[in-house]
Parts: sequence; C-alpha cells; structure tokens
Amino acid sequence: MRKLKVASFLESVLTFCSCAGLTWLMVYRTEKYQKLKAEVEKQMEKRKEAHGDSLDKQHKKKIEREEEKLKNNNRDLSFVKMKSMFAIGFAFTALLSMFNSIFDGRVVARLPFIPISWIQGLSHRNLPGDDFSECSFIFLYILCTMAIRQVRRSVARGTMAIRQVRRSVARGTMAIRQVRRSVARGTMAIRQVPWPSD
Repeated sequence: MRKLKVASFLESVLTFCSCAGLTWLMVYRTEKYQKLKAEVEKQMEKRKEAHGDSLDKQHKKKIEREEEKLKNNNRDLSFVKMKSMFAIGFAFTALLSMFNSIFDGRVVARLPFIPISWIQGLSHRNLPGDDFSECSFIFLYILCTMAIRQVRRSVARGTMAIRQVRRSVARGTMAIRQVRRSVARGTMAIRQVPWPSD
C-alpha cells in the first residue's frame, strides 16, 4: 500500500510537471506572450502614476484610452494562455483516465478519518467493501494535486514579492539619486547667491 501511495504522489507530481512544462513551452516562452506581458506591466505602471495627478478633461480621456488599451492587452494575453489551457486539459484528462484504469478497484491509502458523506463517493470510488477509511486513487491524486498547486502558488507569491522588493529598492535608489542631485543643485544655488556685506 505504501508503494501505491508513493506511486500516486509521483504520478501527480509528474502530471503537474508535464503540465507546467507544456504551459511554459506553449505560452510563457513565446515572444507574443513576453511582449504582451511587458506592455500590460508598463500600462499598469502608467495607470498608477496617472491616478495620482490632477484630472482635467484631456487627462481623463488619456486615462480612458490607456485603460482601453490595457483591457485589450489583457484580453489578448488571456487568449494566448487559453491555447495551453486546452492542451493541459486534454493531457490531464488522458493521464487521469489512464491512471484510473490502472488503479481501478485498488486501495491506495488508508485515511486516518472517515470522510463526510458527500465526499465518500469520491474517496471510496470503485472500491469493494464498506470501510470508508480506505482511499481510492482518484481521491489521493486530487489531494496531492491540490497540495502541489498550493506550494507552487506560495513559491510564485514569494518570487513576486522578491521582484516587488527589488523594484521598490531600485525606485528608492533612484529617489535617493534625485535627492542628492537636488541637494547638490541647491548648494550650488546657495553658493551663487551674493551675501550681503557688513
């Protein structure tokens, strides 16, 4: 039974990695995606900067045009991602049906609890007997996939936070440079002011 648990976990990891690789291959490495992503990020930066300024009619129209461009680019970005989502859905369905036929009727794990009634149909699917603490492949596979996705999201959030820190540090150093320049200009301006003589 322990071998079946490990096999189920490894299969979910394999499925996840193959789907992630397929997504990277079909979406994230393409030039079109990179271009759209850079454009969306640039427009988001412009949007943040524009909302802080005073708003007159001309400025409002400019903001509306930028937001319309942003919507169009987000739509195009979603369309680019949609191709890989179909491919991943197909691969996931094929792998799941294959694994389901291999592990059909086999107990792959024993749960330390008895699941609630509306989950028992999934956790005890195609298993003989009435011991609902026995776990089918599909239930363990779903649990492993959910856990792996959660870990991936946490890692992605961590890398996004690191990028944001890097950007804010870069902005901070640029701000420090600007302050230094303005202080230098101010001291030069002070030196140029003639002092009254006593």
